Amino acid sequence: MTALEVTLSGADVLLPDVGLSRANLTIADGQVQQDPAGPQVDLSGYTVLPGIVDLHGDGFERHIAPRRGAMKQMDEGILSVEAELAANGITTAVLAQFYSWEGGVRGPAFASQVFDAIAAVKGSVVTDLIPQLRFETHMLDDYAGLPERIARWQVPYVVFNDHLPHGRLAQSRTPPRLTGQALKAGRSPETHLEMLQTMHARRGEVPAALEVLCSDLADLGIRLGSHDDATAEARAWWRARGVSVAEFPETLDAAEAARTAGDYIILGSPNVVRGGSHKGNASALDLIAMGLCDALASDYHYPSPRRAALMLTKSGLLDLAGAWALISSGPAKVLGLTDRGALAPGKRADLVILNAENHRVVATMAGGRVSYMSGDIAARFIT
Repeated sequence: MTALEVTLSGADVLLPDVGLSRANLTIADGQVQQDPAGPQVDLSGYTVLPGIVDLHGDGFERHIAPRRGAMKQMDEGILSVEAELAANGITTAVLAQFYSWEGGVRGPAFASQVFDAIAAVKGSVVTDLIPQLRFETHMLDDYAGLPERIARWQVPYVVFNDHLPHGRLAQSRTPPRLTGQALKAGRSPETHLEMLQTMHARRGEVPAALEVLCSDLADLGIRLGSHDDATAEARAWWRARGVSVAEFPETLDAAEAARTAGDYIILGSPNVVRGGSHKGNASALDLIAMGLCDALASDYHYPSPRRAALMLTKSGLLDLAGAWALISSGPAKVLGLTDRGALAPGKRADLVILNAENHRVVATMAGGRVSYMSGDIAARFIT
């Protein structure tokens, strides 16, 4: 695929070690270049920023399973996802797919379809799509052969969840939303409850099984993360097993434990935009103010990373460079992607162009190729 060769002029560009500055930016051969090349495009009135790297997002579910039913052509759903990602300035996206006892669009069979669809379209899309597996730790019967399946699905990133309602199950009480969950999974409420009770009863077997699984995945070079750590002890347990990414820690104690040990801390950008967690967990704003955040992720809402970075800047909590790093260079570092996250010579030409007045996304490029362009800016490139 052909990348643009062009010099962008007249815009305010976020440059490393400089900050926002009126500067020319040349892209060619899919990278940011040191020397001018190609035709010059006047971008006066616009702001050019590094492309957004989204570490964790499951907002794609509505594209591939509208109205509770999977699309017949899953590939088309992934293409629709890419369009939304690009329209929100996202140039690298981790698509977080559940592998869960919840079944339906979060069940193992559906996960396999999603990963196959991502692999099928990966070579024909502009946005870099990275699959992530969110594995429910108490699915003990699914451990056998899981590393091999993950390798076959070309999944480089696995995160561990435990969403079992242990409190209710320990009290022999019916979990909330049981009937709705069961119907989505295609089970009777009685069968679904029995399955939950069985997994809860076998919880003592989970740590040993996870020891082996984490070791096997690490041997494959898989990046490992834990989801919703609630205590410092939980974070330490995961770290001891090579799980170095803490996604959405629920408490200050868990986040501080991660920072002290040098683990990566990922927070949800909707938490920033909302001004707090919708579940009553630790406030992302508070954690960011304390330096307990390496990256912000879209979580369930793709417009939120950009909005969160701009809100952090407007509030004065961070300058633009620091805020934007949480959605560009920060997440790139977590993923080990040293070729992106900053508009520097030799880096991938991943960038998002905003209208300087209202901060809306008007164009997105990944690897020097246009993934999104809308409105009057298109005329500037055409002419």
